[in-house]
Amino acid sequence: MIELSRRTVLAGSAASAGALSFAPSFIEAFFNSAMAQAAGFNKYKVGSIEVVAAADGVNTFPLPDRFVVNATKDEVSAALKAAGQDGEKLSIPFNPLAFTNGNRVVVVDTGMGPAANEKSPNVGNFVKNIAAGGIDAAKVTDVVISHFHADHISGLLNGANLTYPNAQVHVPAPEWKYWTDEGALSRAPDGLKGAFATVKRIFADGLKNKVTQYEHGKEVVPGLTAMATIGHTPGHTSFVLASGNDRLFIQSDVTNVPALFVTNPGWHVMFDQDAKMAEETRRKTFDMLASEKMRVQGFHYPFPALGRIEKAGNGYKLVAA
Repeated sequence: MIELSRRTVLAGSAASAGALSFAPSFIEAFFNSAMAQAAGFNKYKVGSIEVVAAADGVNTFPLPDRFVVNATKDEVSAALKAAGQDGEKLSIPFNPLAFTNGNRVVVVDTGMGPAANEKSPNVGNFVKNIAAGGIDAAKVTDVVISHFHADHISGLLNGANLTYPNAQVHVPAPEWKYWTDEGALSRAPDGLKGAFATVKRIFADGLKNKVTQYEHGKEVVPGLTAMATIGHTPGHTSFVLASGNDRLFIQSDVTNVPALFVTNPGWHVMFDQDAKMAEETRRKTFDMLASEKMRVQGFHYPFPALGRIEKAGNGYKLVAA
């Protein structure tokens, strides 16, 4: 079972963000040049807790030259082909989830939001898919955020309105500290300043008053414990959802596309703010998951994004549920 010592190993300190540069042309392609995905949700139980994992969408775009910053484009293309994918394109799914535990209806991360769906059918489908799975956005009591990248927080808003009007929003304390710090903004590379602007826009006005900060290693809402998995961002968080003897690891962005970063845990995705720390976290997390044989739900795993991690050679493999 997960012990405090293992949490401590994963937690460390909130490392300062490294230089991260997003090319504007790539970001435009990432959010606008996408391949449509059929709507879908996947219901299953963790003990007595009912989980509804739902697809927000999939973006497909030409493979960037530096998506993996410490591997060549040819190496990345070969890894995609070895996994049965098109080596010239990259598909990144977005799969948040919701769960019902007693009188609490909880959403973990939000996807791009319903307003994004009006511009592109390829993203922003989470709310309609959890509705198909029996969860009404108006009845959500809590939204728990893992970190502040746009694909995890944009769905808090539906245009100018709150997507979950009756929910309390829970955010990692170190993540809030970093992204709302004017000093951190002033030191950030130009490619990261847009992310600061997104955070400021989303958490402005009414939503800011609904925010509660949580600490790593503690229960955020009944059944859901926050685990520090820093590196991707300074306050990046994963979660253990537990009921009785049953547990689920919600790994947020410990890894992006599993065909690349589960198989090659030493590869560094361009989105990681502290690549060395992210790799260390990834290896420790996957060692734990492989050892404990815990189910894992991955935000960027292919839908339904549920499986188990097993060791394989110098890396790991995802065994889909």
